[in-house]
Amino acid sequence: MYSVESRIRYSEVDVDEKLPLDGIINYFQDCSTFHSEDVGVGLDYLIAHHRAWVLSSWQIIVDRYPKFGEHISVGTWAYAFQGFIGSRNFIMTDESGQQIACANSVWVYLNTETAKPAKLDEFEQEAYAVEPKLDMEYAARKIRLPEHYESLRAITILEHHLDTNHHVNNGQYVKMALGLLPEHQDIRQMRVEYRKPARLGDVMNSRLYTEASRQIIVLCDGQGDPYSVVEFS
Repeated sequence: MYSVESRIRYSEVDVDEKLPLDGIINYFQDCSTFHSEDVGVGLDYLIAHHRAWVLSSWQIIVDRYPKFGEHISVGTWAYAFQGFIGSRNFIMTDESGQQIACANSVWVYLNTETAKPAKLDEFEQEAYAVEPKLDMEYAARKIRLPEHYESLRAITILEHHLDTNHHVNNGQYVKMALGLLPEHQDIRQMRVEYRKPARLGDVMNSRLYTEASRQIIVLCDGQGDPYSVVEFS
């Protein structure tokens, strides 16, 4: 397992002095990018070889939200590679080693010149030491949508939403979806399907689906095709 130590900053917490869900995502994503950097297949390598890892799906389980000032450890490891698909687990723990949150994620390796999937070569596969899968309750990647939805407001993509791939950052979709929920939720699990990337100037329409103990925000284009599907439960 690759891990980094950190402390919850004041600039990261919400009005309750807690790290929000999108903050947990940022820690997980940062940990995975540091992992790639330290094993020699980071941003510079990807740019030089016209490659990129694109997130296909998240499942994050939250045991509790850490508070301002807490010391935390964030860990990640790859557990499977199949062709152009990579699967990765994450875990966040407190000073006593107790789990705060964990996650499963599925990534697609892309050729950025052709925008098509690319298989990892031997060097790229060997850079990541594949480890056993985390013992957690794994949900399906596909999120089922109820029949009825409520239309919400539209969101225009601005520069601060983008990452180095010039697409909307994975965590930004979740932050937008959280802002569209009608009221504060005690969210213990989040699942995300990323369908297609949104770019600068795109206008995303939003839909709210509600069913039992889950709420789903779909961010879609003018034809109703989703950019992302975000489920909170």
